Amino acid sequence: MPLQRSVRHWFALLCSLLPIASQADEASYWLIASPYTVHFRPSDEHRHVWLVGIERQTARGDLAGVTYFTNSFGQPSVFAYPFGKTYPGPIKWGDTTVLPENWYAKWAAGLLYGYKGKYEDKVPFNRDGLSPGVIVSLGRSMTENTQFQTNLLGANGLMFQFNTRLK
Repeated sequence: MPLQRSVRHWFALLCSLLPIASQADEASYWLIASPYTVHFRPSDEHRHVWLVGIERQTARGDLAGVTYFTNSFGQPSVFAYPFGKTYPGPIKWGDTTVLPENWYAKWAAGLLYGYKGKYEDKVPFNRDGLSPGVIVSLGRSMTENTQFQTNLLGANGLMFQFNTRLK
């Protein structure tokens, strides 16, 4: 991919985070890291997946962030998500608690960049390595500043993630 086109992709990813940055709501920032991902259908082509990133969460639960990771095929990748929401427990449905205290559910939506070449078809709606992405997660707050989280990667796998509050 020519450098000029690559710069445009990165610029689009960074600009996608601007809407959430303008909110006046007080926010906390989280450093996120994932050392391990399990694939539902392992392949000899799969490589070790790791992830690092930063996430911004407002007091209302609005979410935005950016992550850098190696995808399942060893390619450097980015997920920038200006849209998302965290739903802290307890959450009840009638008289039944479906999400206990100290647990949370989360979703994030944005742009995914990195599945290129012969792996472009591994992600829906991918064009030149750029595609929409949605992640749903379930996590547990261990302390006020520490969380463990599991991310569902479509029908392909689970990512195990550690979050620590920076501010």
